[in-house]
Amino acid sequence: MRRAAVFGNAGGGKSTLARRLAEITGLPLYVLDRIQFRQGGEPAPREEYLEAHRDLLTREAWIIDGYGDTDTAWERFGAADTLIYVDLALPHHYWRVTKRLVGGLFADPEGWPKDSPLWRSTMSSYRVIPLCHRHLTPRYRRLVAEMAASKRVAYLRSPRQMAAFLHEVEAEFAVSPRP
Repeated sequence: MRRAAVFGNAGGGKSTLARRLAEITGLPLYVLDRIQFRQGGEPAPREEYLEAHRDLLTREAWIIDGYGDTDTAWERFGAADTLIYVDLALPHHYWRVTKRLVGGLFADPEGWPKDSPLWRSTMSSYRVIPLCHRHLTPRYRRLVAEMAASKRVAYLRSPRQMAAFLHEVEAEFAVSPRP
């Protein structure tokens, strides 16, 4: 694992998983929401985001957390040697978004730009969850099925599988040196 793309629906625990992977592997972590959005949640200019994304993909090692947009997601999936797809049951996503809202009253949610508008972003996540499930989930599932022969693929469908994957990576990196 040298270039890992972590993706899936809103509220699936991608940022927490990606942060933990970075801690275990020593790979640099890049959170797309922090590149695509500025402090306060305002979008960065599109060309600025695209340039930053292109720069990330040229780097030797990375963990990239998030979706970004349709144009950059599939490019990133192609550049990655490891695809980590978080595909929890829909109630898990809604629950985690709600939990993030409550926790966000006390601290910025993990992976979010500083001072992001918590209420607006939460309502957006509630709207995105069914849309992503309807339109992107089938494409993601095909992607991981097709790429399993040429890339390392972790298709994680439960919190238990997410924990098991992290334990697997811990064991792997305990016996081989970090990059």
